[in-house]
Amino acid sequence: MREIKWILLFLFISALSFAQVDTKVDTLKMEMKEDNSSASVVVISQAELDGDEESTDISGILQSSKDIFVSTAGYTLGAARFRIRGYDSDNASVNMNGVSLNDMESGRVYWSSWGGLNDALRNSEVLNGITSAQFSYGGVGGATNMEARASSYSPTTKLTYSFLNKSYNQRLMFTYATGMQENGWAFTFSGSRRWAQEGYVQGNSYDAYAYFLSVEKKINNKHSIGFIGYGAPSKRGKGSASVQEAYDLSGNNYYNPNWGYQNGEKRNARMSNFHKPMLILSHYWTIDEDTKLTTSASYMFGRGGGTALNWVSGNDPRPDYYRNLPSYYAETDPAHAAYLTDQWENNEAFRQLDWDYFYQANSDEFANIENANGIEGNTVYGKRSNYIIEDRRSDSKKMNLTSTYNSRINEDMIFSGGIDLTNYKGDRYTVVDDLLGGDFYLDVNKFAERDFSDPSFAQSDLNNPNNVVKVGDIFGYNYTANINKYMAWAQMAFEYQKVDYYVGANVSYDQFWRTGHMRNGLFPEDSYGDSKKNNFLNYGAKGGVTYKVSGRHYLSANALYQTRAPQFRNSYLSDRTRDQVVDNLTNEKISSADLNYVVKMPGFNARVSAYYTKFADKTYSRSFYHEDLKNFVNYNMTGLDERNMGLELGAQYEIITDLKINVVAAVGENIYDSRAQSTITLDNSRAVLSNRTVYLKNYYVGGSPQTALSGGLNYKTPFFMYIGFDVNYFDRAYLPINPDRRTAEAVAGIEPTYPTYDMILDQERLPSAVTLDANIGKSWRIDYKYFININFSVNNILNNQEIVTGGYEQFRYDTEDINKFANKYYYMYGTTYYLNVSFRF
Repeated sequence: MREIKWILLFLFISALSFAQVDTKVDTLKMEMKEDNSSASVVVISQAELDGDEESTDISGILQSSKDIFVSTAGYTLGAARFRIRGYDSDNASVNMNGVSLNDMESGRVYWSSWGGLNDALRNSEVLNGITSAQFSYGGVGGATNMEARASSYSPTTKLTYSFLNKSYNQRLMFTYATGMQENGWAFTFSGSRRWAQEGYVQGNSYDAYAYFLSVEKKINNKHSIGFIGYGAPSKRGKGSASVQEAYDLSGNNYYNPNWGYQNGEKRNARMSNFHKPMLILSHYWTIDEDTKLTTSASYMFGRGGGTALNWVSGNDPRPDYYRNLPSYYAETDPAHAAYLTDQWENNEAFRQLDWDYFYQANSDEFANIENANGIEGNTVYGKRSNYIIEDRRSDSKKMNLTSTYNSRINEDMIFSGGIDLTNYKGDRYTVVDDLLGGDFYLDVNKFAERDFSDPSFAQSDLNNPNNVVKVGDIFGYNYTANINKYMAWAQMAFEYQKVDYYVGANVSYDQFWRTGHMRNGLFPEDSYGDSKKNNFLNYGAKGGVTYKVSGRHYLSANALYQTRAPQFRNSYLSDRTRDQVVDNLTNEKISSADLNYVVKMPGFNARVSAYYTKFADKTYSRSFYHEDLKNFVNYNMTGLDERNMGLELGAQYEIITDLKINVVAAVGENIYDSRAQSTITLDNSRAVLSNRTVYLKNYYVGGSPQTALSGGLNYKTPFFMYIGFDVNYFDRAYLPINPDRRTAEAVAGIEPTYPTYDMILDQERLPSAVTLDANIGKSWRIDYKYFININFSVNNILNNQEIVTGGYEQFRYDTEDINKFANKYYYMYGTTYYLNVSFRF
């Protein structure tokens, strides 16, 4: 068909233009050669990521979509961490019955909040990119609304069992819906459990439940009242990225350094524990046949958190700590390097956490401590723990009021608008989870205790000095993130015979501040009580037009400009210890446009899109332990710009009756587009260690393949059976970079002709990869009332266990030996399977 030929030719020509982007880092090197600034080198490390995210499962596309590109990108390409247009999830609006589900501190969307409720939340509207939406203003990455109104469910009872070999091994789901009954009541209930004593990765357990209830009462033909309540409590073990040396020595690219045996059972030090229920009360008002008003009040609350090892003295006890690897001793002590190699390769216990050692150390190292609580005459005796398990909590409460108005003014015009008012409080603190055989833990800052003679500087809380803490007690830091957001939006859509178009605008007011509950000894004036309030006024405008070439061919264009407040988590130099905000904190600016060609024909549907997006004035914040300084370092950047541009193709062609071929392709260029400014500070000092220019321009934004292709065949037989397979290709994925390695200070004194110079500056491109997936299924209908469905899918059939899906450069680096602190990686699972059996009546 001519349309297919033109689309494929368009994609091929455009892909050739993107193939040249790898040469751009040379421009950066020239920029650095022209910069004559110099300063002392500050070496920083990233021993681990912050570890306080709600969940590592961050959703991009949350539900299925009618758009073949969107549905394929969300599932088939998701195994390689592909992100549509390179956007993070904070650029998409996700709603349930119009209520926003985006996290208030980070803007991101956390799938774990409703994991396991697949059947209950199956009804959704997914809009990709800049578009008109009748349920919210949306974002540059699109908008999703999950319809959970009780009357929207058809009467059904469904029981589902799943057997798989991924993060969990088994799943049970039950869903019951009455539909709207004659008495005006509608009920829907769903529940599930997912579990595994050990998932695909060794040492990672999984235990999760989910519940959902939706009730609606129809008062009359104009008014209904609805209630929705759901939650998904989960507890699971977590893995970590590691260096390739650890993977090679263990003979396993899924090596997990976070677990070891205790009393003959596997125990993971990094356990995620999450449960944040949401309650929604809604009023549905049908004003007339063409006008509706939906108003909802919601309340979200609960706990989030994850455990981790902490210790007072001694080296990092994790097995893949760089001093526990053979490479560290390869030149200075070859005999010890050989010993470590032998232990790593042949002694499984050596590459695990040694829980027995932690208990023994807590019994031997400290006998007692006097006057530990600072009260005269009160002496505390017992074993002071050197090693503990702490729980880094992220509890929260969110109240929201939203109202959405939709009206068809006439047969050509539709008006949509609404308000969204949110009050949020996020409590961040640590508690003692396990003393590991000790009797207590002393809540003092071990780094300040070492560095300063004044004992008050070491106090985590001057209001409660020398606090002795036990299991369940708060210590270290304790503060609340207060965020208020008020937003109004409006949109007008026009529908005519040859042209459709829409315009929309929004305005919002954001306010946030920090409330400290501990008076930190190093920052007594800036850590306790309410901080100064940060206020931001934001606005946005968007519009689009669709030209109907014919009833089968459409051309459309969309554009957007908006500002948004910086995220709370990126706005403070060190929110754990003080309320000092980063310099030059300002609104982020987003400008974006796309062009689309859509074909809708019998047996053939396709969309090809070209897009361009600029993110300006982003803020960036990371905190990590610096071994040379023996302290926590805060690394903040402002003035960070990103540019995303590329092409998308999604096409489906019916070759013969019930045999379809799908083709999906994405070719993008997601790069940094500015020289950012960084500020480096210590947790133990107000002084700024360094202000630097970071030469990020033309480096790639890592973490997602910038080229992704998928082709598949699907056949549906006349007797309710289907079979299909997909071949997927991923390329041009780059490792997220350490910005400090792209500064003039990092290469000061190194000649550009030295190999080390390029090794410090170059960004690692991950190898390309090919995967093969397949699925088969069959349905039965019995007595026109009972339905049975069985489907079985296999991913990565070729069992390729060498596919790197992500990772990061360590923040600690040595300019003389850049491989001393090697990059860390994540690998795609090998062959995985998924068997699903459902019974519905």
